[in-house]
Amino acid sequence: MVESEAQGRLPGIAPVSVVDIGSNSIRVVIYEGLSRSPTILFNEKVLCGLGKGIALTGKMDEASVERALSALHRFKALSDQARAATMYVLATAAAREASNGPDFIHRAETILQRKVRVLSGEEEARFSALGIVSGFYTPDGIAGDLGGGSLELIDIKGKELGQGVTLPLGGLRLSEYAGGSMDKARTFARKHVKTISRLLAKGEGRTFYAVGGTWRNIAKLHMEMINYPLHMMQGYEISFEQMMLFLDQVDAAKDSKDPAWAAVSKYRRALLPYGAVAMKEVLSVMKPSVISFSGQGVREGYLYSLLSESERRADPLIEAARELAILRARSPEHARELSEWTGRMMPFFDISETPEEARYRQAACLLADISWRAHPDYRGLQALNIIAHTSFVGISHPGRAFIALANYYRFEGLHDDGATSPLATIATPQYVERAKLLGGMLRVVYLFSASMPGIVRNLTFRKSSDPDLDLEFVVPSEYHDFAGERLDGRLQQLAKLTNKRLAFRFE
Repeated sequence: MVESEAQGRLPGIAPVSVVDIGSNSIRVVIYEGLSRSPTILFNEKVLCGLGKGIALTGKMDEASVERALSALHRFKALSDQARAATMYVLATAAAREASNGPDFIHRAETILQRKVRVLSGEEEARFSALGIVSGFYTPDGIAGDLGGGSLELIDIKGKELGQGVTLPLGGLRLSEYAGGSMDKARTFARKHVKTISRLLAKGEGRTFYAVGGTWRNIAKLHMEMINYPLHMMQGYEISFEQMMLFLDQVDAAKDSKDPAWAAVSKYRRALLPYGAVAMKEVLSVMKPSVISFSGQGVREGYLYSLLSESERRADPLIEAARELAILRARSPEHARELSEWTGRMMPFFDISETPEEARYRQAACLLADISWRAHPDYRGLQALNIIAHTSFVGISHPGRAFIALANYYRFEGLHDDGATSPLATIATPQYVERAKLLGGMLRVVYLFSASMPGIVRNLTFRKSSDPDLDLEFVVPSEYHDFAGERLDGRLQQLAKLTNKRLAFRFE
């Protein structure tokens, strides 16, 4: 039997792999394809610590080098096994700064049979910034990417990037320089951060985008300590005031016996106080309004740079939702119809959407049928779980909660229960109210469509001239056979929710 193409994969694209040779870890990430919102097929890292010792000796540790080269043999085999059409290889601070870096790069290129691109500090900052541009909706602030050997910072406004800078404040380097003295680490970090105070001052009141494994683990620890209900790193936000207080705790590691610390690997745990020192010194000068953590960085930014201009302009959230509809919905065309139709209907319910709210609604409609294969009793819960936990980008946590809740309400009814309460704490009250409205609208129109295209676009609300009604749901007369008690019941649920008097008009 000849193996057929996997039906759970998008057609017409070939996998690509990125090998990222960092100062702390090396990693291979194999993506489904080069696209606006790439999905990871396979991801593996090895904590080699190539940057260990460079601050003192100027060389990469030989044992770390051999461990890294051994891992690269495996990464090459994995990339080939995944049928990656192209492999991109990037190297950062350790490889560019160590005296034995050129020899290591030559050996790596021999193993991988690919040219290794050794990024300058400025290039590293730029690709990290592009990772933020790729993963956030209209970003505005300063991105900081903390690696093992260096910290890159760059100003971002929309798609416009400033000049990138690099500081020798990577977690490994800072810990080695400090020799266990946190006071020494603070003094060293403060001295270097002071040199870029003019850049950081431009970020006051804006967002600081935190990139890098050590900083992501600080966010993970914060999530554990406050029992945050959504363990999704991309777009996780902490206010400036809360962050500064928390960094004091991490710096001192005074709560390291707290069970929450178990969420952080032992290797990362040792670097967390130094990551906290570097972040605190940057934030104290910048004074941002909020710190937003990114699951995307140099790798995703590099892939984004390879896209065409038209592909870069596409909305990553909408693209990902469309792709999931192709893979899981009964009719992607019907999902697109819902997206357009609900946009036209919102004004009838006195809703004026911001561009961001509109794109969340569109995504919710595109994802409204992805759980249809589940048992009817579990379709709402499955939709909620898939949407809450899928690695979407270009979305805030409240926005993710809105999309998940809208689809839960669409299946389970316009009420809250134990399944909705955790996400309702993340969504704003307005988003919860809006999610119920969207869910209520979908509950009505799905009874016309049977999840197939061609009907929804011909339906509409309109203001009623009848003094006993507010809105009429106008249905062409050729659809009169759809009339029934269940349809009336769904419309009256929507009426109760919106405090509007609603009725069908077949004409």
